[in-house]
Amino acid sequence: MAMIQEIKAFKSSFPDLKKNYEEACSDQSFLALVNRLGLSSQVAMKITSKLQDTVRECKHCERCQGLYMCQNALKGYVRIPEKKQKQVIFSYAPCKYQLKMMETKREKEKKANINLFARMKDIDVSGDKKRIEVIKWIDRYYEQYDFSKTKKGLYLHGSFGSGKTFLISALFHELEIEKHASICIAYFPEILRTLKDDWEIYESKMKHYQMVDLLFLDDIGAEKITEWGRDEVLGTILQYRMEHQLPTFFSSNMSIGDLENHLAGVGPFKDLVKARRIIERIKQLSEEKELISENRRK
Repeated sequence: MAMIQEIKAFKSSFPDLKKNYEEACSDQSFLALVNRLGLSSQVAMKITSKLQDTVRECKHCERCQGLYMCQNALKGYVRIPEKKQKQVIFSYAPCKYQLKMMETKREKEKKANINLFARMKDIDVSGDKKRIEVIKWIDRYYEQYDFSKTKKGLYLHGSFGSGKTFLISALFHELEIEKHASICIAYFPEILRTLKDDWEIYESKMKHYQMVDLLFLDDIGAEKITEWGRDEVLGTILQYRMEHQLPTFFSSNMSIGDLENHLAGVGPFKDLVKARRIIERIKQLSEEKELISENRRK
């Protein structure tokens, strides 16, 4: 009985379904999707609106320049149909920007798992001799640390996976536990993303980055450079910490010279003067050291 009622309902709505389908077929993108799935007109007719949603979302993605511009129903995802036997199943697939963000998050979590509980006793002093100078610097900094006396932080750059983040994180956790310093270890690209996505926390987060006893900006130079990120976020944080002589640490795959070129940007918005101002603040706040070593993430 239920089956008979369903057939009658379909027949009564058939003229409207057919009309909608025929109008949708005037869009070449819609036709291409139907053909790619190998759908008969009778099957496609029943799901015309859902197929149109997919076409619309794919067109949004073609014009999109970032997650902040996403116009799709589920931000960062596009609704994709897949034919399984005689059914068409719709699911959500991440766009290229969402995939990049997910990869960044995975990388951050991977690093966090390693560095979250790092302590100086865990530092390997028997391995690569290229690390010894940096390890000695960190050991001296810990022994001489006194919040009442200004001491420059460290700008540590070098090869990928050489342990830069681990070494500074170990020092920070030791100072927090043993000398009661307030610390902040922040992945710099994530700072920019978080501040941009949630303006309600902007002021409180910025104050925290500016005023914490010890700040570690991890992986600076890995971010996509914008005037806002460089001048309003990084410049503001560093200016405050420089004026109040608060130790600041950095890790990067770039030397300070390379970072200056990165911060200048490219094309018509390139600004070497503003980049140089940031670099001068970094030099005022930290000593530069290089760490070229084997990839310890293998």
